Amino acid sequence: MNLHRLILTENDCYKAGRTIAPQGVMVHSTGANNPNLRRYVGPDDGLLGANPNGNHWNRSGIDACVHAFIGKLSDGSIATYQTLPWEHRGWHAGKGTTGKSANNTHISFEICEDGLDDRDYFQAVYREAVELTAHLCGLYGLDPLADGVVICHSEGYRRGIASGHADVEHWFPRFGRSMDDFRADVAAEMNKESEEDGMVYYETMDDVPEWYREAVRKCVDAGALGGVGGGRLHISEDMCRTLTVLDRLGKL
Repeated sequence: MNLHRLILTENDCYKAGRTIAPQGVMVHSTGANNPNLRRYVGPDDGLLGANPNGNHWNRSGIDACVHAFIGKLSDGSIATYQTLPWEHRGWHAGKGTTGKSANNTHISFEICEDGLDDRDYFQAVYREAVELTAHLCGLYGLDPLADGVVICHSEGYRRGIASGHADVEHWFPRFGRSMDDFRADVAAEMNKESEEDGMVYYETMDDVPEWYREAVRKCVDAGALGGVGGGRLHISEDMCRTLTVLDRLGKL
């Protein structure tokens, strides 16, 4: 993953200042034939390139904002730009038929669309999206295979928690991919990262050392930590340490 950070501080969504406790990740795509990140992310940081129209989303009057964008830098390489703090409440899903909104529960990102006919571009942004989603699921202890955790905008619409958009199910199938494939690839990426990073992981609550257990149990009981499926908690020692510090500060 080629992750950069440029928070859209002039966007009205950022200025609203609301936060969420992330319960999932929602995948979007932009619906316009423009794969360049500079169309949405600005100003130019030396990598994005200049937007000659000045119509990026880092300005007031835009009624949408996501947590990240995936697309092309000025040199044609693929990157991810974080555009909101992960726990900021985004404006990405609208309101669904149930009256509920994934804005209140899900971290969101947009994949910049091209003409939807370039396999190389699709494969590159798909891979970037898998790695970003795996990173976010690991960060918040989310199971990508659990029901409703990793979904796209159109799946959110069918669940009644998003407006009626087609993304990304109008694009992924063109190259033989579905959201089920995407979720499986995210889970596989998380398993690979677990094997490679050398971090100590605890598979069940009984495995968690006693000095971390109270903080971890609070998060599990509150539904903030759901594990990775199959009854496995699979929480890293770093995460346990962070939760314990937050608990001692009275934040949990």
